[in-house]
Amino acid sequence: MTFRQFAINNIIRSKRTYLAHFLSSTFAIMIFFTYALLAFHPNLQGDLATSVTINTFAKSGLQISQGLIFFFSFFFILYSVSAFLKTRKKDFGILMLHGMSRSQLNKLVFIENIIIGIVSILTGITIGMAFSKFILIMSNSLLLIDKGLPFYVPFKAIGITFGAFFFLFLLISLFTSRMVKVNQLVELIKSEEKPKPEPKASLWLSLFALSCIGLGYTAVFHSVKAIHYKDINYVLVMMATGVSFVVLGTYFLFTQLSVYVLRALKKRENIFFKKTNILTISDLVYQLKDNAKMFFMVTIISAVAFTAVGTCMGLGNSSMAESDSPFAFSYKSYNNNRLEKEHLKQIESELNDGEFHFKRVTYSIKQIRDTLYNSMFLSNVIKLSDYNKLAEAFGFEEENLKGENSSFVIPSRQIANTKSNPTKFQFLHGNIKKDMHVNKILKPEELQDTNQTIIIVPDAVYNQMIVDPEDHYGQPTINGFIVKDWEKTKKVAEKIVAAFQTDNEGINEPTVYNEQYTFSSLILKWIAMKQGFGLASIMSVLIGIVFFTFAASFLYFRLYTDLERNQQQYKMIAKVGLSKPELKKIVSRQLALLFFLPIAIAITHSTVAFMALQKLADFSVLGSSVMVLICFLVMQIIYFYFVRAQYLKKMYKTIF
Repeated sequence: MTFRQFAINNIIRSKRTYLAHFLSSTFAIMIFFTYALLAFHPNLQGDLATSVTINTFAKSGLQISQGLIFFFSFFFILYSVSAFLKTRKKDFGILMLHGMSRSQLNKLVFIENIIIGIVSILTGITIGMAFSKFILIMSNSLLLIDKGLPFYVPFKAIGITFGAFFFLFLLISLFTSRMVKVNQLVELIKSEEKPKPEPKASLWLSLFALSCIGLGYTAVFHSVKAIHYKDINYVLVMMATGVSFVVLGTYFLFTQLSVYVLRALKKRENIFFKKTNILTISDLVYQLKDNAKMFFMVTIISAVAFTAVGTCMGLGNSSMAESDSPFAFSYKSYNNNRLEKEHLKQIESELNDGEFHFKRVTYSIKQIRDTLYNSMFLSNVIKLSDYNKLAEAFGFEEENLKGENSSFVIPSRQIANTKSNPTKFQFLHGNIKKDMHVNKILKPEELQDTNQTIIIVPDAVYNQMIVDPEDHYGQPTINGFIVKDWEKTKKVAEKIVAAFQTDNEGINEPTVYNEQYTFSSLILKWIAMKQGFGLASIMSVLIGIVFFTFAASFLYFRLYTDLERNQQQYKMIAKVGLSKPELKKIVSRQLALLFFLPIAIAITHSTVAFMALQKLADFSVLGSSVMVLICFLVMQIIYFYFVRAQYLKKMYKTIF
């Protein structure tokens, strides 16, 4: 038998130990290959790309995601290999007892890792190729690409994936072959029999953990509130501080607080000595202490995955597009626009040809400095008669104003969520200086702007506002087209944009800019958003699944690291009367805590992140975030029952 054959036989004999490492590595390689498959697709490159957004993301976003996968794969594989080396100390001791030298042992570890790495790379690329057509079809449906994403032979993607991960496994193999600590033979052979010291925990560090998490949550919410009226650097510092406190608190939660709580339960005789609790709690104290760092990593990785996936899944929906404009088509006309009548007639003609029912609303706006909320943005002013036109078109109640000093206010979404509502303000425009009373705060979703407050004044006051003749954009007239099924107006929008392009020096879809007018289409804006956020969703979902797989593998590694020790422990206890149902109950409780405690903390962190995000967003992220959390929780439950069944099977085989 050659040395290489001996290494291969070692892997085959230890297939149970290496299985999670092999599958997780294969999965990471498959996802990396998927990113490369999309990043180098001909229809997402250069002039063939559907839009600037698609081209930019294909070149940068997907490559950044590949970098993240590669970066975390390095540390994950390094951790998993080091975990396996610990379980094989006894094997190494026996080999050295039979004459294996230190250099031969290093060579053995190196060859084993290289073999597993090459097999993982080939398997990951093969699975990626097998599912490539499905991935391209799904990506096309998310990105709404007209030309589609046909299948192609991704030679470049295969080459980059193979080269990157072969280098990674080569580097890790060199690292791990030097990580094997050769102690005395007796210590290596009896490494699993050494007793563990009783875990200890500090009350003050346990309280410090809770304080850090509380301060972190407070800082995150404060940064979200401050984003509208504080410097962006202050907001970023507060956000980073909040996240840092949460991470620090999570670390001490597992290393100190969890152990402290279990030690406190040991002192409660009515709980500790009840049935099998004496075994469950005693073992958990050691397991939580041993696995604290692993739990910490699983929690942080899972929280990042949940938050990223939930956020990106919530972006790009139609309500987000509607929050920017309530009109399917918006035509803003400036002074002396000689094309206005012709263009409006063309828009109506295209809608009629497409058999769309629509309403057209025409109104004008003027702008003044914001003295209501002292915002950095200008306030839009419209007259009461125009507001009532909009009210009639959208189907909400018309309003009346009495006296020239009366007004209604529609605060921007940002201000509406963070500030109290004033009852009076000073109206300043040119020579006009009036003390205005706010009769009512209105919040119609269709008219609320993201940043700018809208002030509704009597027609007489509006007509007194004289706009500077040299200010070309001082008093635009807006023609809004309300179409119920605006999601189906893509062809109409493309025809209008193509027609208007001849009047325009340059075109920037989905909005046509011109000195005389601005035309924008809600459906084209939504498609651009869907493409950008669709790519973000693809990247975040795949990265989230990889992170979740890594987290699940961490649990598997730690569980099977202690399997032989636990088998011997419960085998001795079984001799004094431990039954199968009692063993199942103990193992189930312990595994449930090991599997679901990190996930529960991660879900808590993610929930806080979603709540903070909701305060910034103009659309609901509740549905997508709940769906993401439920999906990951279901995956964890399935994984728990699968691992528990396999683990109990191994325990029963040894004990009974």
